[in-house]
Amino acid sequence: MSQMQFGVFTVGDVTPDPTTGRAPTEHERIKAMVTIAEHAEQAGLDVFATGEHHNPPFVPSSPTTLLGWIAGRTSKLLLSTATTLITTNDPVKIAEDYAMLQHLADGRVDLTLGRGNTGPVYPWFGKDIRDGIDLALENYALLRRLWDEDVVDWSGRFRTPLQNFTAAPRPLDGVAPFVWHGSIRSPEIAEQAAYYGDGFFHNNIFWPKEHTQRMVALYRRRFAHYGHGTEEQAIVGLGGQVFMRKNSQDAVREFRPYFDNAPVYGHGPSLEEFTAETPLTVGSPEQVVERTLSFRAYAGDYQRQLFLLDHAGLPLKTVLEQIDLLGAEVVPVLRKEFAIGRPAGVPDAPTHASLTARHDERSALSDTKEAIAP
Repeated sequence: MSQMQFGVFTVGDVTPDPTTGRAPTEHERIKAMVTIAEHAEQAGLDVFATGEHHNPPFVPSSPTTLLGWIAGRTSKLLLSTATTLITTNDPVKIAEDYAMLQHLADGRVDLTLGRGNTGPVYPWFGKDIRDGIDLALENYALLRRLWDEDVVDWSGRFRTPLQNFTAAPRPLDGVAPFVWHGSIRSPEIAEQAAYYGDGFFHNNIFWPKEHTQRMVALYRRRFAHYGHGTEEQAIVGLGGQVFMRKNSQDAVREFRPYFDNAPVYGHGPSLEEFTAETPLTVGSPEQVVERTLSFRAYAGDYQRQLFLLDHAGLPLKTVLEQIDLLGAEVVPVLRKEFAIGRPAGVPDAPTHASLTARHDERSALSDTKEAIAP
């Protein structure tokens, strides 16, 4: 039976709790993210992902440091990123950092590449935001070669040339971490994901379902166009945000002050307007199940669903309660329901084990062809 992956992601914001006025310290917030990841594994979730930010009020500036620590404290959890900044990070550093993390985590690693949504970050790292798309395309082309080729000669527009360069360490078992390309609004990134046959992750928090549908459909069409398989075989991930209590009225009442003061969407549309127009779901576990299952109607059968739970100053205790509800009352139902009617040709989300098996099959086939060649 085909399996989806379910998990949580964090943007690592340090936001005052509007009900108390107290903000956690950076130290408390960083430690809380570790606790969230550990609790996610204990609750039976599959994935923990962290964002990457270099500006207040966010703290996760070094995803591989955070995930490396979590790797040593977990055994099954797949470690990922909600965004790894392909635009302002050096692709050589990404190649080496994530290969190192891959070894430390015994393959429990993939990553989502994105451009981020904070303009000032570009000049801080010597880049120009007007080059954002071009940086994403060129830097990933180099990153792909650094992982796939043992020795690289390269020259491009945005960094110094490489001559006879080998990134170290090499990817675990000769297989690079799986890459999702994350985008909220840029069709060029959906096209990039399709070109390489990589995954496409749509944040699915701020935009109405019609926008998500258009982006995912574009990626699926182009995935098939480039010969990677049928449209239904494309690898799609979605985000989402939920807040749950056993009683939906309690959920709305408790979450309202956090929503109203959130740094991202506060002081704008009302909670009711926002939940009507976007995938944000505030209610009972049953309502979260129903809303999440509806994603399939416009995104197709997909591989990964991540939930944002810890945004807007919610206290750690509350976040852990949300994870418990996900693990006990939401995800088991979603696993069962998403499996019903799922076409046999829809692949599972890639893992290191599945990618290694495919790599070994291709190597064996290549060796056989060489052996029988005249």
